[in-house]
Order: sequence, then structure tokens, then C-alpha cells
Amino acid sequence: MPVAETIQTYLEAQRRDVDRELDGLLPPEDTYPPSIHHAMRYSVFAGGKRLRPILCLESGRLFGGDERILRRAGSALEMIHTYSLIHDDLPALDNDDLRRGKPTLHRQFSEATAILAGDALLTLAFETLAAPEIGSGPAQLRAVHELAHAIGTRDGMVAGQVVDLEVTAQVTDPATLDYIHGAKTGSFICAAVRTGAILSGAAETDLDRMTAYGEKIGLAFQIADDLLDVLGSKQSMGKAVGKDHRQQKATYPALHGVEPSQKIAARLVDEACEALQAYGGRSQRLQELAHFLIERNH
Repeated sequence: MPVAETIQTYLEAQRRDVDRELDGLLPPEDTYPPSIHHAMRYSVFAGGKRLRPILCLESGRLFGGDERILRRAGSALEMIHTYSLIHDDLPALDNDDLRRGKPTLHRQFSEATAILAGDALLTLAFETLAAPEIGSGPAQLRAVHELAHAIGTRDGMVAGQVVDLEVTAQVTDPATLDYIHGAKTGSFICAAVRTGAILSGAAETDLDRMTAYGEKIGLAFQIADDLLDVLGSKQSMGKAVGKDHRQQKATYPALHGVEPSQKIAARLVDEACEALQAYGGRSQRLQELAHFLIERNH
């Protein structure tokens, strides 16, 4: 399924909706102490496609979810994502100077401010998820647990980051590479999909299907990122490219080659879409999003 032009229009409209929600949730820049709130807003509104919130929204819409609740939960997801980028860019980790075409937070402000801004966004994300506006029943509690687990040390984001650092400049086997990608990136993307479904009252059978979809697109997304570091440009990416090779990172192109990696990503997207067959045309947007994740140029 080729990505139609309408997906771009759709994504832009969804991004604007998420940005409006984020603007209302983040403290204004002049809230005391202003330095931290300025830094938080600098990174959150530096750009970004808001793919994780949009996946949460579309997953929830599939099961008739409340748009207001889904937008708020999606905004919390974006706060978590931004926190992870801020910390990934720090000198102790990836030591990046650019993010989305702008100086990284620690370059624009200071390393201490970047650490605290990431901490603040993570904290605000869970404050947002636990708020009465999301609800007060088992679904809300399950969503909070889902996201906390997805970014933690048991097969979650932090676990993937740790193993990624530990195997840098080492020969990596396919199983370890899949673990890194599945934990560091895939677990959170899958959680975004599942969170929308959970907050919309999806049945366990439906959650199983959404999990299959989320796991497939999560791995495909990271493979596409690996490929963009090889094939993309600094202008389109808004950050340095070729760093994975220079730092001897474990990536799909390094282990499998460029063309085989492209084929693997395409196969994963096909399998993700197959997981949604039970929903017919109602899952069209989720299928389009799956294809977009590997066909994007940044």
C-alpha cells in the first residue's frame, strides 16, 4: 500500500491537535522557576511528527475511545519521548549537537538543565496520566503500568539503551540486535498502541492483535532509523548522519546490509497490517501509518 498524499495532510492535522494539548499541559515559560519551563518547552516544541501520540489516538479510535482522553494520554507519551531524546543527546550517551535541526537542549542551555528538563517531562507525563481527567478505574491504572514497564529496565527503553551502550564497538549477533531495537524503541511504540486500546476498553483478543501490530511496527521503525542514518542527509534528518557507523553501533545495515534491512522492514510492516485484518477498513489509518514509518525520509 503506497503512502497517499492524504496521509501527510492527516499527520499534520493530528500534530497540530497534539501540540495544542501539549501547550495546555506544559507550564507556561514564565511559571517560576522560568528556566526549567523554558527548557521543557524548547525541546517539546522543537519539532517532531508526534507519531506516538497519533498511534495512541488511532488505536483508541478503533475501539470508540474518548478523543479528549486519548489526546491527553498521547501528550503524556510525547513528554516521555522528548525526555528520552533529551537524555540520549547528552555527552554521556550519544553526545549530539543537533536535534530536529536545532541545538540540542544541553547545547542551548546547559547539561544540568537538560538532565532536569528530561526528569521534569517524565514526571509531568505520569502526573498527566494519573490525573482525574484520564479516569479513575482499572483502565487508567493499567495504562500507567503499561507505560512505566515499557520504558523501564525489564525489556524496556532503559534496558535497550544499556545493552546498546554495552555492545558498542563489539561484534553483535542478530538476537542481541533485535533485543536492543525491541527494547530501546519498539517497546514504547508498542505501548503507545496498546495504551490507546486499553483506555478505550478493548477486549483482550483485541489487545493481542494490537500488540502484534505494535511490536512489528516498533522494530520496523528502528530499522528505518538505522537506514536513514546511512541513506539520509543532515538537512532532511535535522541531525548528524553516519554517527552509527563512526561510533560502531549495532544496527541492521551494519549486520545485515542495506537492501536486506529494507526488505525486513517491509516484511514487518506487511505482517503488522495482517494483524489488523479483522477490523477491515476501520484500520486503514493504522495501516497507512505502518507504511509511513518506513517510507519517511526523516
